[in-house]
Amino acid sequence: MNDNTPARIGLVAATAAGRRHADTLAAAWPHARLVERDSVADALRAAWAESDGVVAFLATGAVVRVLAPLLGDKRTDPAVVVVDEAARHAVALLGGHAGGGNDLAERVGALLDARPVVTTATDAVGLPGLDTLGWPVRGAVAAVSRAILDGEPVELVADADWPLPALPPNVGPTGGDTADGGYRLLVTDRVVPIDAWTAVLRPPSLVAGVGASRGVPAAEVAELLHRVLAEAGLDPASLSCLASADIKADEAGIRSTADALGVPLVTWPATRLAAVDVPHPSEVVRAAVGTPSVAEAAALLGADGRADDATLLVGKTASAMATVAVARHAPRGRLAVVGLGPGAADLRAPRAVAELRRAAVVVGLDQYVDQVRDVLRPGTRVLASSLGAEEARARAAVAEAAAGRAVALIGSGDAGVYAMASPALEYADERIDVVGVPGVTAALAAGALLGAPLGHDHAYVSLSDLHTPWEVIERRVTAAAEGDFVTVFYNPRSRARDWQLGKALGILAAHRPPDTPVGVVRNASRPGERVHLATVATLDAAIVDMYSVVVVGNSDTRLVAGRMVTPRGYRWRS
Repeated sequence: MNDNTPARIGLVAATAAGRRHADTLAAAWPHARLVERDSVADALRAAWAESDGVVAFLATGAVVRVLAPLLGDKRTDPAVVVVDEAARHAVALLGGHAGGGNDLAERVGALLDARPVVTTATDAVGLPGLDTLGWPVRGAVAAVSRAILDGEPVELVADADWPLPALPPNVGPTGGDTADGGYRLLVTDRVVPIDAWTAVLRPPSLVAGVGASRGVPAAEVAELLHRVLAEAGLDPASLSCLASADIKADEAGIRSTADALGVPLVTWPATRLAAVDVPHPSEVVRAAVGTPSVAEAAALLGADGRADDATLLVGKTASAMATVAVARHAPRGRLAVVGLGPGAADLRAPRAVAELRRAAVVVGLDQYVDQVRDVLRPGTRVLASSLGAEEARARAAVAEAAAGRAVALIGSGDAGVYAMASPALEYADERIDVVGVPGVTAALAAGALLGAPLGHDHAYVSLSDLHTPWEVIERRVTAAAEGDFVTVFYNPRSRARDWQLGKALGILAAHRPPDTPVGVVRNASRPGERVHLATVATLDAAIVDMYSVVVVGNSDTRLVAGRMVTPRGYRWRS
């Protein structure tokens, strides 16, 4: 389950059909359990009290009547999904965003083959909800969200270029006129006045460095930290972590303060801390812990160890047993390298879709961009280019991410297999957070259609000599042949490269029986899909093109009921 799905799920059912559906969920999710009491209403109340999410196999009206008196705050109430007796619909009833109810409805629908019903306004029109970005949001969230939905001008004011998802054209620096009651969306770590027209997103920009004497009380650490932040006009909701020295990793007072704030505690060796230039070093501290600074150095190192991207906002401030310093860390761009799979939408990973909707900029080959336009949010900037511009696409994606934006660089299959991950990451430096999203490769899609040809060791070889000399390719094919690897040929044949496949098959034929099966799959999972079986002796290379994948079996591969099978070689079969 993803990060926004409830951790503890209570299941409530009134009938045998409902209990069967509940059993399906409980079998799939170790953190889900059927809640039973003397009455269904009591079971529903108990699930509400004990769980982070509730899935009720009941009528929507009955659930509303029981739970209505229990409603408190959407930020703390559990999510509720209601499923009908026939499991045709999974309705996200409560806690769609904050509680993860929308995600839970999607997950329930996937397991029960039910249709998720999500009525949250932003989801219905494909806009990002302000409470779905993973950052704390305060103020007039509902009013500003409504203005975004209605197309009213919303002024976006950000302290820095944070990697936000795509926002519609009515949201921007020249949005609403706040003097006349216009709406504003602020992205800041500072304490600012919030009125009925303003929503504030708190980016994870602050790091508090903490030093302390052994046995420091948690109350002292927390009081000092909150006082320092308040005096500096900084909001604790923007803390990304607390940071300290390794020797303080087990300091209960510091750790419990981090836990109370809901942020991690990151610690560094004294040698790393000592290498950071700080304004207030102390030889007394050096003698005690091996570094002249703990709080200031740790605040500057933060979670990723890049002190050069940080600015010390508050120098070390001490109480009787604790010391605190605060640094602001510059935004880091976000580059998601996304594999779209072989082409069919149902073979596209859910995480790939989530990253496409998270991105403000999508970069890719024009034909791949066309495959995903329907999932992009309004306002997404698309940088599409034609075949042969791989390096330009890689550089463009990295440049956009380096400028602080949220970018998705897309490719077919898996982005790391003869695709865009490698050229992009050659240029991506430490200023960028990189997220890899795997996809179903062409080889895997073809293998599934052919049967089980990849059941034992196999090698992928591209026959394109546009960027790799043929002498190198030939050596690799020869090695695969001598090693008796099942061999998958990518980029096997084009109008300009019509002899390489025949040459490669000849190399393999010298080491394999002539009846070794060969499978050719064209347009796997796409319109015009075609599967052709032959042998190394009979394959007509003329049927192969750049939309094809060629799979050549090893000496043990055979045809079973018209399917290629490469035995795994388990000892129990002998």
